[in-house]
Amino acid sequence: MSVGLLALLDDVVALTKVAAASLDDVTAQAAKAGTKAAGVVIDDAAVTPRYVVGFSPDRELPIVWRIARGSLINKLVFLLPVALLLSAFAPWAITPLLLLGGLYLAYEGAEKVYEMIVPHAGHGHEAETRASAPDAQVLENQRVSGAIKTDFILSAEIMAITLSGLGDGTVWSRAVVMAVVAVGITVAVYGAVALIVKADDIGLALSKRGSGVLAAIGRGLVRGMPVFLRGLAVLGTAAMVWVGGGIIVHSLAGYGFAGPEHLIHEAAVTAAKAVPAVGGAVEWLVTAAGAGVIGLIAGFALIPLAGKVLAPAWKAATRFLPTRNKEA
Repeated sequence: MSVGLLALLDDVVALTKVAAASLDDVTAQAAKAGTKAAGVVIDDAAVTPRYVVGFSPDRELPIVWRIARGSLINKLVFLLPVALLLSAFAPWAITPLLLLGGLYLAYEGAEKVYEMIVPHAGHGHEAETRASAPDAQVLENQRVSGAIKTDFILSAEIMAITLSGLGDGTVWSRAVVMAVVAVGITVAVYGAVALIVKADDIGLALSKRGSGVLAAIGRGLVRGMPVFLRGLAVLGTAAMVWVGGGIIVHSLAGYGFAGPEHLIHEAAVTAAKAVPAVGGAVEWLVTAAGAGVIGLIAGFALIPLAGKVLAPAWKAATRFLPTRNKEA
C-alpha cells in the first residue's frame, strides 16, 4: 500500500511539474507576444480617455467599464476564433492583414500629424460620433459605440501581431496564449485609463481633505493631468506612426522587399556602436524613428484617398462591427 501511495504521489508531482512548465511556457509566450503589440497598446490607452470627456464624474468609470467589456468581447468572441481559423486554414492571409492594419495605423497617425499642422475637418466616423445627441444617455451610447468600433480595429491589430509572434504549437496552446494576452492587455489598458480619467478627481479630493504633502500632491495632480493627457495623445500618435511603419516594413520584407528593413537595421546597429554605453536604447530609438519615417510617408500618401475611398469604406464596415450601445 505504501509503495503504491508513493508511486501515486510521484505521478502527481510529475504531472504538477508538467503543468507548471506548461503554465510558465504560456506565460513566457504571452509576455513575448504581448510586448510586440506594445505600440498599439499605447495608442489604445491614449485614445480611450477622450471618450469620457464632457460627462459627469459619476459616469466616467461606468463608461470605461462598458468600453473595456466591449473590448474584451471584441478580442475573445470575435477576433480570437477568426485568428485561429486563419492560422489553421489560411496562414498566408496573416501577413496581408497585418499590412492592411499597419497602413491603417500609419494613416491614422499621419492624419493626426496633418491635423496639427493644417487644422481641418475630422474623419467622417469621428464627426458622426461627435454629433449632437438629444440627451446624455444617447450621447453616452454614441461615445461607447464609437469607442468599441475604434477598439475593434486596434484589437484586431493586437491579436494579429500576437498570432504572428507565436511559434509552432497546437491550436489549443495558441488559443490559450492569445486569450491570456487579450485579457492581460485589456485589464492593463483600461485599468490605466480608469486611473487617468479619475486622477484629477483624486487630486481634487486630496487637495481639499489632505494637508501638507498630500494636499501638494493633490494640487499637482489637478494641474498636471491636462499636460499629461496632451503628452499621452502625442505619444499615442507617435506610437501609431512607428508601429504602423514597423508593420509595413516587416510585411514588405516578407514579400521580398527587404531593402527598407535592412537599411533601418544597419542604421540602428551603427548608431548603437557609436554609443555602446546606451547601445540598446539607441538602437531601439533609431529603429522606431526609421519605422516612423516609413509610417509617415505611407500615411501621408493615404490621406488624399481618405475622403473618397477610406471614409466611405469605414462607414460601410462599421455597420457590421459590434456596438452594444443599447445598454443603459
